[in-house]
Amino acid sequence: MNPAEEYILNQPEPFRGILLHLQSVIERSIPDVDLKYKYRIPFYYVNDKPFCYLNQSKDYVDVGFWQARHLTLHPDKMIIANRKMMKSLRYTALDEIDDTVLIAVLNEAYSVKDRKLWG
Repeated sequence: MNPAEEYILNQPEPFRGILLHLQSVIERSIPDVDLKYKYRIPFYYVNDKPFCYLNQSKDYVDVGFWQARHLTLHPDKMIIANRKMMKSLRYTALDEIDDTVLIAVLNEAYSVKDRKLWG
């Protein structure tokens, strides 16, 4: 088992269930993602470039997006939280995850993955 999967499985419920569901949706939606363990969290890469990450923190799980400044879908659902570069979808319970929104944001993130971070 790789460290990213260990991270997911070692989280307490309900966060483990949230993370497992997010992992499943991400890997089904973006087939060429590679799950790595970077910055002490599960981080998805596409073509050796950061794509998104999963982070359990306090009482929630974030799906953070690397190319967030280029994302335009569902701004009402995106959390900025004093970050200049990243935006995330935040979940405190499994039933809060709207797969339609998640997949739409994942697909948009995939479509802008090759844009310059600042361009």
